[in-house]
Amino acid sequence: MIKRILVGVGTSQTARSVAEHAVELGRHFEAELLGVAVTDPLRLEWTGPRPIGMGVEAVTAELREERLQRATADVAAAKAIFADRCRADGVEHGFSDQVGDPFEIVSQLVRYQDMCVFGLRGLFEHDVVPEPRDALERLVASGVRPILAVGEEYRPIKKVLVAYSGSLESAKTFKNFVLSGLFPDALIRVVNFSSNAAAALGLLDHAAAYFRSHGREVDTDHVASDPQQELIRYATAWGADLIVAGNSAKNLIMRRLFGETALMLLRESPLPLYLSQ
Repeated sequence: MIKRILVGVGTSQTARSVAEHAVELGRHFEAELLGVAVTDPLRLEWTGPRPIGMGVEAVTAELREERLQRATADVAAAKAIFADRCRADGVEHGFSDQVGDPFEIVSQLVRYQDMCVFGLRGLFEHDVVPEPRDALERLVASGVRPILAVGEEYRPIKKVLVAYSGSLESAKTFKNFVLSGLFPDALIRVVNFSSNAAAALGLLDHAAAYFRSHGREVDTDHVASDPQQELIRYATAWGADLIVAGNSAKNLIMRRLFGETALMLLRESPLPLYLSQ
């Protein structure tokens, strides 16, 4: 049962799509939304190559103040988008405007939420400084999940591709997705990417049976290819609106254990992701 949803209102560029998805979920589950924006002063001090010479401190202070003003304005714009969208649909909501390390703050807030909605990109930089390429995986590694990570342009979730490798993490993720009750009217396809067709068919049969026992109709497919090379292409060609993929916080920190496929999705997927464990 989903009754509390944390919504990362990180930048005005992604706020509209994030708000649309969150409100859709809030309306479906009659859930309360908590928007959060985090301003990190240390990130705002990032200057790239620093100026040298006389007056450097004054220049740095001026740059910091200018960035703080821009970040504050961006948070205000994103907050307004979120609040207006919630009010338009009568969805209960609140807002938490925080200062500090965003990964620590969000990992604290998520303890009392059932799931999170964030942007795939543009999480906390407020269009002021470049964001770390690994921001989304750092969120997951901080214990923030399940996450629905969405793109800048809103698109309703009508087709869901479940990438199932047969691993325990992969199975836990699709089970969490099924039990959450997310997107009950979506068309679901479970796909295994591997060279062993016989083993893949057995895995897919078991996965499909699980979905069907919970009232979800699915179809399945096997692709004899490396998922790193084929998963995003396949999902795009099929017209998927969401990819469901397994992950583990420990493995995110230890790359060799996590696997290249999940890292590739976190960093490169143009499609929304459902990340759980």
